Amino acid sequence: LAAAAGLGGTAAWQYERAQDAGERAAQAERRAETLAGVLAAPDAESRTARLADGATGTVVVSGGQDRAVFLASGMAEPPSGKVYQLWFDDHGTMRSAGLMDPGRSSQAVLMEGAVDGAGGVGITVEPAGGSPQPTSDPVALLGMPA
Repeated sequence: LAAAAGLGGTAAWQYERAQDAGERAAQAERRAETLAGVLAAPDAESRTARLADGATGTVVVSGGQDRAVFLASGMAEPPSGKVYQLWFDDHGTMRSAGLMDPGRSSQAVLMEGAVDGAGGVGITVEPAGGSPQPTSDPVALLGMPA
């Protein structure tokens, strides 16, 4: 009887894990579709800048979708326990736009939230998990495409 109860508990745990994995996969698929939609939008405009250590960053904005994507190439790995955080620059007030994957030097990031008239994009080095407000000077600032 105890063995049957143990197997039932294991089956329930496996079912929950499968459900969670399915939800994460569906969420990732939606993000990828939105990201691709911004990049392919007929009104998409971009601005590219050289970042530290020869890296490049490009911000792509679709005004019609009010969304932005940040494309990074050649970014150095942040220090241990740190992460790059993206920000919308609302004319001097920084608004979090998500975290970059610290293990990838090149990546495309669907920025979180609406562009909503932001004047630029900033990147800071923050503690793992990010910060509600920047805790360091920006490693890069890019103006929004004209």
